[in-house]
Parts: sequence; structure tokens; C-alpha cells
Amino acid sequence: MKKGMIVDDAAVMRMRLRDILSTRFSIVAEAENGKQAIEEYQKYNPDFVTMDISMAEMNGMEALKGLIHDFPDANIVMVSAVGQKALVFEALNNGAKDFIIKPFEAERVLMAIDRLFE
Repeated sequence: MKKGMIVDDAAVMRMRLRDILSTRFSIVAEAENGKQAIEEYQKYNPDFVTMDISMAEMNGMEALKGLIHDFPDANIVMVSAVGQKALVFEALNNGAKDFIIKPFEAERVLMAIDRLFE
């Protein structure tokens, strides 16, 4: 079973993603900011990460760049709010593999993760 990590500063969003993803994947770690995400990634080496773009302390874009620098094969799916199109393109150009938009549709979330491993 593939292992995932959820990174979002909102506990309710982490819970929603965990509910969706744990139907098919093992969620091994969660983080509420980019700094914590990098620490948890090093500890658990998950097969994929869902990374919120907008977070305090260290945002998702900074964390993405740090993870891709240290782990070029990291599978990171960015999570964005509607209207963050420019940030999504920037994330994809910096190594993110895909993106999902809040509010989540379970089917779209699972599809994005499945595509990482095709």
C-alpha cells in the first residue's frame, strides 16, 4: 500500500483529505506548515504528499522547492484554493506533479494520486 503525507495548516482540511485518501492509501504523516513537512518527509519518506500552497511559517511553494531539491523524485500534489492559478503553474514548474482544488471532490483527489503511479 502506498504511503502518503498530508500538509495543510487547517486541521479540518487535513481531516477531509485523510478521510478521502485513507480509503486507498496509508497516511503515515501530517504537517501543518512547510517546515514541519520537510522534517516529516525526511522521517517517513512517503510515496506521495498533498501540499497546501498557502500556509504560515513556511508556505507550500517554499516547502515544495526544498523537498524537490533534496528529493528530486518526490511526488507532490499541490492543494490550492480557487483563484490561485498563477501559483499552481509556478508549483508545477518547480516540480509538483499535479494539483487539486478546494473544496475537494473525492474522485478528483484519488485520480490525482493514482496518476502519480501510472
